[in-house]
This record gives sequence, C-alpha cells and structure tokens, in this order.
Amino acid sequence: MTRLLASLRSRVFVGSVALAVLPILGALHVVSRRAAGRAEEELSRGLSEAVALAHRHHQTRLETLRERARLVADLPKLKAAVAPADPPTVEPLARDYRERIKADLFVVTDRTGRVLVALGAKGSGLVGSGAVASALAGREEQSLYREGDRLLQMVTVPVLIDATPPEVLGTLSLGFALDDALALQFRALTGSEIAFADEGRIHASTLTRTYEPSLLALDAGALPSSIVLGGTDYLALARPLASGGPTAVVLRSREESLRFLRTVQTALTGAAAVAVVVAVLLSYAVARTVTRPLAAVTDAMKELATTGDLTRKIPPGGPGDDEDARLLAHTFNTLTEAIARFQREAALRERLSALGRFSTVIAHEVRNPLMIIRASLRTLRRPGAGADEISEAASDIDHEVSRLDRIVGDVLDFARPPRLVLAGVDLAGLCREAALAVAGGEDRPGVAVEVGDGLEGVVTDAERLRTVLVNLLANACEARGEGPDAGRPGVELVAFRMTPDRFALAVRDRGPGIDPETLPHVFEPYFTTKRTGSGLGLAIAKNLVEALGGTIGASSRPGEGTEMRIELPVRGPVEPSP
Repeated sequence: MTRLLASLRSRVFVGSVALAVLPILGALHVVSRRAAGRAEEELSRGLSEAVALAHRHHQTRLETLRERARLVADLPKLKAAVAPADPPTVEPLARDYRERIKADLFVVTDRTGRVLVALGAKGSGLVGSGAVASALAGREEQSLYREGDRLLQMVTVPVLIDATPPEVLGTLSLGFALDDALALQFRALTGSEIAFADEGRIHASTLTRTYEPSLLALDAGALPSSIVLGGTDYLALARPLASGGPTAVVLRSREESLRFLRTVQTALTGAAAVAVVVAVLLSYAVARTVTRPLAAVTDAMKELATTGDLTRKIPPGGPGDDEDARLLAHTFNTLTEAIARFQREAALRERLSALGRFSTVIAHEVRNPLMIIRASLRTLRRPGAGADEISEAASDIDHEVSRLDRIVGDVLDFARPPRLVLAGVDLAGLCREAALAVAGGEDRPGVAVEVGDGLEGVVTDAERLRTVLVNLLANACEARGEGPDAGRPGVELVAFRMTPDRFALAVRDRGPGIDPETLPHVFEPYFTTKRTGSGLGLAIAKNLVEALGGTIGASSRPGEGTEMRIELPVRGPVEPSP
C-alpha cells in the first residue's frame, strides 16, 4: 500500500477513485437495502390482502349459499314434496334443484330430522346434528360437515309453511366442498398458494401433500412467517375463514414475488459497474492532468541528481501546463542557474585561493630557473670564457626561459577562465587526433579509440577538449608504462551517448592504479606524485571541462588500472544568465 501511494499521481488517482466509487457503492447499497425492504413490505402487504380476499370470497360464497337455501326452501314444490315425508317424491326435485344451484351438498330432512334425500354426502352424519336441530327450531345455521377426508361448508335452513305460527315441515342443507378445486379457484383469485386445514388435517391444497406437516405447524392468527418447502422460500399466513370454521393457509413465494427486485438489483449493479469504470477512467485522466505539469520538473530533478548537469532546463509550454507548473519550472531553472553560477564563482575563488596558497611553490619554481640563468650570465661575463662555455650557458638560459614560460602559462591557464570557441565537432576525428598526438614519436603503448553511434552534431570547443584528452591520455600512457604489462597496448579512449542531451568520454588504463588515499586529491592544484610534475595538469583539465559545461571524475582500483570519465552536454554549455 505504501508503494502504491508513493507518487503524487498515485495518491491523486486513488483519492479520485475513492471519492467517485465510494458514493456509488454506498448509493447502490442503500438503494438495494431500501428496495429489498420495500419489496418485503409489499410481499407482507400482498399476503395480508390475499388472506383478506380469501376470507371475503369465502364469506361471499357462504352468503350466496344461504340465499339460495332460503329460496329453494321457500319453493312450493319442495314444501309439497317434504310434507308427506316421502323420499321418492323429494329426490327428483332435489336433483333438479341441486343441478341448478351447483351445490356440492343437498340434504333434505323431515320434521323429525330423518334424512329424506342426501345428495353429495351419505347424510347419516347429519342425523341428530346441531345444525338440523337448530333449523327444526326455526333458526338458520351454518356449520362444517366432515366426511372422511372431505370437508364441506354447510348452511341449514328450515322448510316452513306460512301460517301463524309458521309450521316447520323439515330442513334443507346446502354446502360446498373445501377441496382442491376450490383451492385452485382461490389461488387464481389471490395469486397465492392456498391450503384448507381443520382439526389437524389438510383437507385441500394447491401444493403437494408432502408439505402437510409443515403447513400444520403454522400458527393461525400469528404474524407472517417464513417457511421453506421443497427448496422454495415462502412467506405464509394462517387465518380462520370464519368463527369456528376452517383455517386458510396462504403462501406466497419470495422468489416469485421478489423476482423483479433481482432484475432491479442486476440493473443497478450493471449501472454501478459502468459508473465505476467511468469513474476510474476519469480519475486516471484527472490524475494525469494534475500531475503531468509536474512530470517535467521531477524528470529534470532526477536527471540532475543522476548526472549533476546543472544546464538541464525545463522548457515552458509543455502538455497540461498551468500557472503553478510554470512558476515551479521557472523557480527550478532559476535555482539551477544560481547553483551553476555559484559553482563557477566558487571554482574561480578556489583557483585564486589556490594561487595564494601555493605562491611559495610558484616562487620556488621561478627562483630555480632564475638562479641558473644568473649563473649562466656570470659565465658569459667572465673574460676569457671559451666558446663551449658560452654555448652551454646560452643553452641553459634558453632551457630555463622555456621552463619559466611553461610555468607561467600553466598558472595563467589555471587562474583565468578559459575563452571558448563553440562549433560543431567531429568527435571521432578529435579522439583519433588526441590519441596520435600522445603516441606520436614516443616509446609509449598504443591507444585504442572506440566511438559509439549517435554522436553526430556535438557542439563544443574542439581545441580545449583536445587539450584535456591529450593530458589524460599522456597520464594514462605513463601509468600504463609503469605497470606490470608495460609496453603492451592497454589504454582505451571510449566515447558514447549517455542521454539524448549528454555524452561521455572515458580514458582507461591498466596501470598500477591510484591509492584510495590519493584519489580524492588528484584534481587539486599543485598536487602531484611525479618528481618533475607541476601538479596543475589535472586541475587545468577540470577547469576546462567545467567551462565546457561538463564534469570530470576519477575511479581506480590499485593493481587493476584507472578510469578518467568526462561527461559533457551534446549542444555545448549554456550561457550563464546575467
């Protein structure tokens, strides 16, 4: 996680994604929960409405049955047939009336309660029943008639002769069966599964009989409860259809009722997924837009940290550039220019300070030639000096004057900033010329030159760079001549492209190397390990390389050799800002 948030772009991207995705997921969660809760409420409400509808339909059928029983009982033909209490006389009428009113049960008794006709049931169970007794007493009665597995809802009315007081001729009982056919009608009406239960038995159901124990376990009148039948989750509610009547168990499948919810949730999930993808893409675009202006600055900083090239500038007007990025780039460029100017001034101060510190060395170097010149002049003034003495004295004077000139030249080259003449350079040809200048006419190992591709169009001061290379190659050849493999080629001059803006030159030898204690001081003025050296050669080379906008460094392993590495800009040094 730490590595993921290591860069500003990553943090902006993650933050943008979080700000966009979390509200989407939160909204999806809230909407899904509310939709599920609303669906559950609708399911419970629909179940209650189905129970109420089943109850009303049962009551309507019961009232219709009662009205029909009253009408049939009041028919003169039925009364005339019941009065003599003759079953053969009553039966044809009973069959006709039953067919017309579509009753499942049609039972007629005489005034003593004896069954005259029983259509749709055996009728023996009605003898002496409370419903018949109440009807013989002149009261209408509704009841349940149980005959084996059959359960019938029955209405019993008296058959009366209009007299004062009315005379009861018998009773008429009509009923409809609470069977599977009626359950299917109720299911079509309510859109729910229906079962009719009474006295611990399921008498009819739209479901298979294997579920009877589970259905009987439901408490009548309780709140809706969940029940799983055959792997299907139902919400069930059991309510009595009438006081003392059968219990209707109404069930609604959760899966069927909530199917639309799954459709909605699928649609919401798809929409959320699309929204998340769009949010991620927009977040990435925002992160790139915000951080792209900083990329040029960070790249330049990385390159500066890697190469130390203070000439690296950030060009204005890059992609996605804005006011803050321009201000940061201008500040960075100003800072690098100030550091480069400070380095140049520090180098100049260092050179001047070195001149002051080593003035005694210069005085000593100058005094020795002057003493020799003075001695030679005395020889010339002495009367009677021979021709050989005069020639030798003149030669000594010439040699010491050249030596003084060389000392003064080295001091001036070190002290004053070099004047550069920048132009396009054939780097391969320049390297070969420097190698030939070192090896020509001297008993030194050869120099192997290798120039890589992509070095065309280099801009620098060819003469100054050639001076540096000759100095470094001469030192390398001398070191190689002192090594265990002296006399064998082992000095290399390699040029190669480092970056699109910089190239490098490396001078390598296989000499004895430089001690680790000595290596940090090799570029200091007047520091030398040679008996006849001035100690200004590498210091001058460093000044020239820095004037050309580059850097120079040394690495060495004792017994393996030394490498001097120069890094320079391809397009030459940047002119210092005023």
